[in-house]
Amino acid sequence: MAPQFDAIVVGAGFGGMGAGIELDRLGLSNFVILEREADLGGTWHVNRYPGLAVDIASVTYSYSFEPNPHWSRLFAPGAELKKYAEHVAAKYDLRRRMRFETVVDGARWDAENEQWVVSIAGGEQLTGRYLATATGFLSQPYTPPFPGIETFAGKIIHTTAWDDDYDLTGRRAAIIGTGATAVQLVPEVARKVDALTVFQRTPIWVVPKVDMPISPAVQRLFASLPLTQKAARLANTTALEALMVIGVLHFRQAKLLNRGAGVLAKAHLRAQVRDAETRRKLTPHYDFGCKRPTFSNTYFKTFNQPNVHLETNSIERIEPEGIVTADGHQTEIDTLILATGFNLWDANFPAIEIIGRDGVNLGKFWRDNRFQAYEGITVPKFPNFLSLNSPYSYSGLSYFTTIEAQMKHMGRLFGEMFRRNERVFEVTERANTEFLDRVTERLGSSVFYGGQCSTARSYYFNQHGEAALLRPTSTLNAHREAVSFPLEDYTYGAA
Repeated sequence: MAPQFDAIVVGAGFGGMGAGIELDRLGLSNFVILEREADLGGTWHVNRYPGLAVDIASVTYSYSFEPNPHWSRLFAPGAELKKYAEHVAAKYDLRRRMRFETVVDGARWDAENEQWVVSIAGGEQLTGRYLATATGFLSQPYTPPFPGIETFAGKIIHTTAWDDDYDLTGRRAAIIGTGATAVQLVPEVARKVDALTVFQRTPIWVVPKVDMPISPAVQRLFASLPLTQKAARLANTTALEALMVIGVLHFRQAKLLNRGAGVLAKAHLRAQVRDAETRRKLTPHYDFGCKRPTFSNTYFKTFNQPNVHLETNSIERIEPEGIVTADGHQTEIDTLILATGFNLWDANFPAIEIIGRDGVNLGKFWRDNRFQAYEGITVPKFPNFLSLNSPYSYSGLSYFTTIEAQMKHMGRLFGEMFRRNERVFEVTERANTEFLDRVTERLGSSVFYGGQCSTARSYYFNQHGEAALLRPTSTLNAHREAVSFPLEDYTYGAA
């Protein structure tokens, strides 16, 4: 029985769109992209909170093959990323193959018919020869089980479900969380509310943000001479590589660079926050890079404002009128904003139930064994399956470097399969084990294992204590291996 589609892609963010573009290049144009939200764009559709912007320069946070010369700033606001996503979908004819407000319950491999059966909420089933999950690394919002949160009498807003109609003017608000989202949000909320309390569990490393408007003249230059924008992209990517690959992944060999980044962040903090006690509370006690750092010129300054208070006591419970901390103090609020991040390892790997060959459940396999994926994209016992947000797949600091490496991997893999006149692929146990051993060994030199990360509470670490998210190589290495991995690392044809 022939499947309905050449391929089924789950997720209409930049990862899913990249997969769609590559499928078209491979001649597998009868595909469908399933998206649970009402429109495309992934995180740039879901997130609309005030201050939303990229924290990687826009010339790098975009497809290299589809440059956008019209970014308004070096770090573009979120609305421009959403617009860019719409442009890509239109140019590459993706939208007509997208189904929105479609919740995928799970997928199982049908060995007899050599296809994936994907179950949709409501009972519908779709079949596709190939399955690609592009559900993103940060797609499952997390709300900690604070005792009493259901009794709160005021307004609760999670940053992934921002209420544009709710007026913050004059409110007494609390923001729980001090990750990258809060760093962008806190200054914006502080401008409007009468009182803001920021509840911090773990401080974050923040370095200066070299942000500026991109003038119309420069935009015209980028449009007329694309090589100039490529040069800007190369310069920014090189700087990110130095920070990520040398300072974080080669921590043992380059402790001075890592320490230098920490000194820069501390100097930035000292220059911006007047009160010594507040500075102490905002200073991380873990090494730079254990937790993803971020950029801001306004976050620290906000804590100088008389209407802003930093609270570092742990939350004991939430009551109808406010939040009670472990020291017994109650902070009275009428608005509770949750910048509490995402459930990465418990709910996102994978984000749906996936049943492979011989009934192997991917989520159970990862949790009972180790989180793993060959070259960050395929898994043994899961034929014709591409996991586009996988353990050891994230390369560099821009998600687009990961997306494009995976697109190249798809091109080489499918090209060889077609050359053999086959339609089923599966990575071998041997190749997967060798890759896992190699990345594990390389991570031994990283800040995650060589530094002091015990107090970071970083989403880089899974429940086994492994930093299994980042690929411990350079972006150049990831892209080189994507077009040169041994073709015998896969089997081709029915198992």
